[in-house]
Amino acid sequence: MANVVELKVGLHCDECIKKILKAIKKIQDIETYDIDTQLNKVTVTGNVSSEEVIRVIHKIGKTATTWEAEGDGVTC
Repeated sequence: MANVVELKVGLHCDECIKKILKAIKKIQDIETYDIDTQLNKVTVTGNVSSEEVIRVIHKIGKTATTWEAEGDGVTC
């Protein structure tokens, strides 16, 4: 069964979005991914955990928090 991971991520410029997409695409066992620039939201579905996706995003120097987490965590 696929997990749905929703994260708040800084999506302030095209370069940020490109880096995040490139990193997400490398994650094994993802089925789909979506980026909502209006909400600064990244959604990934597949056999992944939120911790795994956050770790990948942190590796490229971006901040990510779970959608339910307090605070906004959307620095570029």
